[in-house]
Amino acid sequence: MTNSSEKKKLHILFLPRWYPNRYDPMFGLFVQRHAEAVALRNQVSVVYVNEANSTQEKVFEINQTEEQGVFNTTIYYRKSVLKPVFLSKIINGYRFYKANFKGIGLIKEKSGEFQLIHVHILTRLGLIALWFKLAKSIPFIITEHWSRYLPLTNGFKGYCRKTLTKIVVKNASFVTTVTNNLAEAMKRHGLVNQAYVVLPNVVDVNLFTIQTHEVNRSIKIVHISCFEDRSKNITGLLHSFRKLSIDRHDFECVLIGEGMDFEEIRKSAIDLESAGIVRFTGLLQNKELVDELASSDFLVLFSNYESMPVVIPEAFACGLPVLATRVGGIPEIVNNGNGLLVDSKNENQLTDALITMLDSYKNYDPEKLRESVKSTNSYEAVSEFLDGLYQKSVRRSR
Repeated sequence: MTNSSEKKKLHILFLPRWYPNRYDPMFGLFVQRHAEAVALRNQVSVVYVNEANSTQEKVFEINQTEEQGVFNTTIYYRKSVLKPVFLSKIINGYRFYKANFKGIGLIKEKSGEFQLIHVHILTRLGLIALWFKLAKSIPFIITEHWSRYLPLTNGFKGYCRKTLTKIVVKNASFVTTVTNNLAEAMKRHGLVNQAYVVLPNVVDVNLFTIQTHEVNRSIKIVHISCFEDRSKNITGLLHSFRKLSIDRHDFECVLIGEGMDFEEIRKSAIDLESAGIVRFTGLLQNKELVDELASSDFLVLFSNYESMPVVIPEAFACGLPVLATRVGGIPEIVNNGNGLLVDSKNENQLTDALITMLDSYKNYDPEKLRESVKSTNSYEAVSEFLDGLYQKSVRRSR
């Protein structure tokens, strides 16, 4: 990844609610990739605030790093555990906002004034951006990734939250979402803005590439997720593998990732693992992840709900077709030309589709799958797209 322009056009401040941190290096990784894409054309500073446990010595612990052209200021605030609980909530809320403004002050000292704020995930950080717009005439745009607006999750609740979110969204220069489906769900909640646009997730097409596969081996299916069974329905996926293994003995499935339900899921699949039908790798990153993905024959997801899994375009970049469920924004990018779709929770449908894919995965052209991602999801493509939104936003604010 190289910088396409020596001259930085704008200074963009990222305020993400999700971002890689010392507790979870994968948390909000897609936001970090957006920041890296922006850094190809503009100066980017990130302020990320995360709650630390109550034993942290200092009230605020500050870490500053520079990676891939992005200047990161991460602040951990000590969690209050005072009783009654409502008092702790007030203190923690105060510390959250104080930490953000402290980080913004450090950014201004280090890198100077910023011309635009890019908020990732509402609502609290949107209030900070709104303050800067009203007090300093600094525009902001929003990128929403959260599936809480979708009917199946029904997580967007509370009169105050809804009211404040409506005000924030109305005042944004642009609202970007990772899918049209998510944008429509937000609109149904009354979150009105005249400039909703879809922003693709970033895929490093120089890292995720097509690899030559070994001959005379079992067909390799891959599943990648955060192992949260309520949304990812890995249990249902394993049920289908059991059914499939009765008549088919020419495949294995590699399950990549870790999360809250990892141990329970793995225990439930002891018979499948011992039979060589499934293999658990745990968390993989960078080259290890790419090697497992690119050496597979197709990706399978059996989610109950999703927004837009970044693993799908990553699979396409490696030349793999995808078998997934008709949920969230998945039908916007998966079709008969690059994979198969099934209904969520329908294990019989999934089993039939697995049989179809086992017999037909070679019919998909890996180069065509890869090209579809390079034009929309590459660092360069996303950088150019976001730069256009930033320039329009700043011009309108003058």
